Amino acid sequence: MAKVVIIGPAHPLRGGLATFNQRLARAFNDAGHSCSIYSFSLQYPSFIFPGKTQYTDEPAPEGIDIHTVINSVNPLNWLKIGRRLRRERPDLILVRFWLPLMGPALGTILRQVKKNKHTCIICLADNVIPHEKRPGDGPFTRYFLRSCDAFITMSEKVMQDLRLFEKTKPAKLVAHPLYDNFGEAVDKQQARQHLGLPPVKKLLLFFGFIRAYKGLDLLLDAVSVLRQRNAAYASDMRLLIAGEFYEDEQKYQQQIDKLGIKDMLILRTDFIPDSEVRYYLCAADVLIQPYRNATQSGVTPLAYHFDKPMVVTNVGGLPALVPHGVSGLVTEPTPESIADGIEAYFELGEAHFIPNLQKEKQRYSWEQLVETIQELGREVRHKV
Repeated sequence: MAKVVIIGPAHPLRGGLATFNQRLARAFNDAGHSCSIYSFSLQYPSFIFPGKTQYTDEPAPEGIDIHTVINSVNPLNWLKIGRRLRRERPDLILVRFWLPLMGPALGTILRQVKKNKHTCIICLADNVIPHEKRPGDGPFTRYFLRSCDAFITMSEKVMQDLRLFEKTKPAKLVAHPLYDNFGEAVDKQQARQHLGLPPVKKLLLFFGFIRAYKGLDLLLDAVSVLRQRNAAYASDMRLLIAGEFYEDEQKYQQQIDKLGIKDMLILRTDFIPDSEVRYYLCAADVLIQPYRNATQSGVTPLAYHFDKPMVVTNVGGLPALVPHGVSGLVTEPTPESIADGIEAYFELGEAHFIPNLQKEKQRYSWEQLVETIQELGREVRHKV
């Protein structure tokens, strides 16, 4: 049995990273290890956080040991937490890296830990080169990466980015596991009734935080294209936008008004609590991911879990996650191509994709991720 520590967001912080870390901790515990999470007492200063709140009102996950102790902007705290973990001597630390801004805090903590000459440090990199660039990205990233012994990525794109910075340390690519902790699927009509949605025949879903790189503006243009092509076809279609704005909402409202498509949209632009996630996925006919750029997506595993076909753009790791014609359709990141993909989806029909989705998703397990992390740990120790 190994003593494992995950460093990254966890309850009461909200969002996909926290959900992932908590589910991974459970997988380690289920495999017979002792796993805890070291999370943030301060993750982002309020002046740089783009959303309404960083915290959830939902209850803490049961059976997971969470330490809310890391202050991302206090160097004295970094030294304190690093020394604490050094004394605890975990066999393995798995540290999440998604933003260069976290590099100084995490890199300093890990440098303190490494002084015990026992703990193996593996980075699970969600991004190495960020979607939205800021001053200091390069130095912060390099400082962090040098403190790690090995790396895991969940897309080929992130692996390629990693190798621009770190060419020799061990690294493995593993598929993003399915989120299976949002409850069981419900009937489509039941889900729509629960959410108070109209009984339309074609319901598109855009799900998740709204940021520029996710291409919601492209999807809005695509909806307008569909209406211009065939008003009758589009009259029974709605786009459900479910997720909080992480940038200026006004520019999207202006675009909607200019396109004249307000009647085709259903806006649920508050944070979606975990208890409601399954209803949004199950209510939709198809999930649309019109990204301008991407590494991997936490929304894709959600779609797999709830057997929801996808239309995704041909960027980053998305085509590898959603094989064209199998679990969804791949388009170019243009309004016309996205519109083509939506039309093609409804021509093929849901029944074309469901058997393929159910077969494809068997590759995405938490057990596989835990085993890959353990393999990397053994490889690092063997080299030492």
